[in-house]
Order: sequence, then C-alpha cells, then structure tokens
Amino acid sequence: MLQDMDAYWMPFTANRQFKKAPRLLAKAAGMHFWTPEGREILDGVAGLWCVNAGHARPKIVKAIAEQAAEMDYAPPFQMGHPKAFALAEQLVKLTPPGMNKVFFTNSGSESVDTALKMAIAYHRVRGEGARTRLIGRERGYHGVNFGGISVGGMVANRKMFGTLLAGVDHIRHTHDLARNAFSVGQPAHGAELADDLERLVALHDASTIAAVIVEPVAGSTGVLIPPVGYLQRLREICDRHGILLIFDEVITGFGRTGNPFGAQTFGVTPDIMTVAKGITNGAVPMGAVLVKQEIHDAFMQGPEHLIEFFHGYTYSAHPLACAAALGTLETYADEGLLTRASQLQGYFADALHSLKGLPHVIDIRNLGLVGGIELQPFAGQPTKRAFDVFLDCWEQGVMIRTTGDTIALSPPLIIEKPHIDRLVDTIAAAIKRAA
Repeated sequence: MLQDMDAYWMPFTANRQFKKAPRLLAKAAGMHFWTPEGREILDGVAGLWCVNAGHARPKIVKAIAEQAAEMDYAPPFQMGHPKAFALAEQLVKLTPPGMNKVFFTNSGSESVDTALKMAIAYHRVRGEGARTRLIGRERGYHGVNFGGISVGGMVANRKMFGTLLAGVDHIRHTHDLARNAFSVGQPAHGAELADDLERLVALHDASTIAAVIVEPVAGSTGVLIPPVGYLQRLREICDRHGILLIFDEVITGFGRTGNPFGAQTFGVTPDIMTVAKGITNGAVPMGAVLVKQEIHDAFMQGPEHLIEFFHGYTYSAHPLACAAALGTLETYADEGLLTRASQLQGYFADALHSLKGLPHVIDIRNLGLVGGIELQPFAGQPTKRAFDVFLDCWEQGVMIRTTGDTIALSPPLIIEKPHIDRLVDTIAAAIKRAA
C-alpha cells in the first residue's frame, strides 16, 4: 500500500504518518462518507468547510452531468456563456445591498489575491496610486497564494516562504481566553481591538493604505468569533480613512452563520467579499469576488474596446462550476439551508458547551453551525492532543478537523439533532481518552 501511495505529495497533511495508516474515503452521500471497506463516517466538517448542502445532492449531480455533455469548456476572455451570467445574477440576490458585481475565480486563495489586486488597482484608477499597503490580521487565514499568506497571520503558513509581499502589516487578533473563554456566540469583550488599525494608520498614514482584510469568523486558526461591536468599529475606522474593507467569507459564506453571508449575520457590509467552498457545495472548484457597484464602475473608463482590469483565470466561470453552483443555490433555496443554522445553533451550542469541564478543555466557541473546542496542549508537544482526538474519532466513525490544539466543527447544514448528539458524544469520549 505504501508503495502505491508514494507518488502523491499530500497537501496540509502529515504525509509519513498518513501513509503508515491511511484514512481513505471512497463514497459520500448526505451526512456521511464511506471508506473503501464500507465503514460509515459521519462528516462533522462538511468535507473541508464546503459541502454545506450535504454530499451527492441530486440537483447538483444532474447539473454537472448535463453541462459536461452539453459544453465542457468555454474560454472566459472576450467570450462568455449563459450560465456565467445567470449565476452572477443569482448570487447578487443573496448579497448585502450594493454588492452587485461578481468576478469568478477557482478557489478561495484565488479570490483573495483577486480582491487584493482589485483594491490596489481601484485606488490607482481613482488617482490615489500611493494606496498600496495591505493590512491583514494576526491568526488570519486567506488561502495559500503569495498575497493570501502575506496578509494572513498563521505562522506555519508563512515562515518557510521568504519575505512575501512588501508593504503588508497586521492588526492584532481577537482571541482573549482570559476574558472570553466559554462564550456562547459572540464574546462580550474585545471591540476595542479594532482600534489597533488606528495604530497602523498613525504609523503608515492612511494615504498609503489600500485595504484591510479579515475573516468575519476566523476559521482555520481555530474558530475565533468576533467580539460584539468589533466588526462595526473596524468598518467605521476604514470609512474614516478611505480604506477598503474586505471580508474573506470563504468559510462563513453560504449559510454557515445562519444567513447567506457573515456580513448579514453581523450587520456590517464590506466593500469587497471573497467566497468559494459553499458556492458549489464543494462539487467543482470555484470562487468569486463580490464587489460594490462603485468599485466596479471606477474601472469602466476610457475607450470601450480596451480591457479595464488585466486579471483573470483560464477557468474563470468554468461551465461545469457554474452549473454546479446553480444547482447548489437551487438546493439551498429548496430546503432553506442558508438560514437553517440559525434554527439549530441553540441546540448545537448547548451540545458543544456540555463539554466544558472535560479534561484539558480550555475554551469552547460557537456561532451558527461552526464550533471550536480548544484543548490544553501536551507539554512540549503542541497539536498532538487534538490530533490524537482526531484519530480516535476517525476510528469511531466520525470525521472532525483540528487546527493547532483546537477541534473545529462545521457540519453540513442538513445536520439533524441526532447527528449533533453523536458528533459531540464521540468527541467527548475521545477527549477523555486523550487526557
């Protein structure tokens, strides 16, 4: 088996450990995966934060198959196809008011780099070409392209890749165990942390800053929920200094927080929003950047035959991806999935917080249908306790995700209460065994 697996260098994986004891998936439907041996695995993380409608949904499968038979590919430069325009029209019906332009990419990483380029170019076409600086946040995750890891703030994703982009700085993260441990929903303390942006404005001057990018809920760093009032204050500071605010909604988009987008859950509208993952239910790679009208219009100058924005991808608005996305949006609408998390979040929160008091559980965080359980690391062995829980849960037929020593949960939005019970009970038993 090891020899058969030798050629594949796996992403974000402990390759040597995996190939000694492979965890293979062969089939998926609804809330479950199955291994090649036929063992059923409850999916507690929607694949990788993306399968929001559950696996192998009929309308999505049918849309992809029909599109592949009709037209497998269409060039996106100087050409178009009907489903690209139809999808964009459907998406802007879900966005906050004013965010009515869509630029298609193929992943969250590409969406972030596209958004950063848009922000810098927007200021240039408006005559403020000195605004080139980008501000991210400590512990932020914005994909793995150079732009994304530059504004990102997760050390392991950055440290091996040189000096990254120039002209990037970071505001403080919002994680505050001392004041906010075991908060249910948004923590009460920490709105003032947004004022750290004023420190960077004072250091660099607002006239040099193009944009600030944050995740409404920081997912990959361990499910960090924004304090009450934090995002509102960040919006106010950006407005005061003419800085664009970008929300990375690759994880929070498409129902995860109880609304179509986190922007609506928190009542804060950014200037640019990046999405991916749930846009196609994970069935075909796709991302998008959602933009306010005035940002788009700033580029629509000069002779009409000239390209306004020199950016795009060979697979932008790929026909199969557009078909999958249209099938996904129809499935979300049919079943009310984009708001279903708001109906289940109370039960989900109670189940998660029932783990308080278990050995080495130092914090529990939740919002909508996303949750984080932070564990005290083994002395001198960071990440190992959570990874042991991950392996234990896998053996018990439940798939979770870990980041550092935090267990991260983001189940498909079709989850039912018995699934939540099994998910949390399995984690509880595994935590006790890992103590």
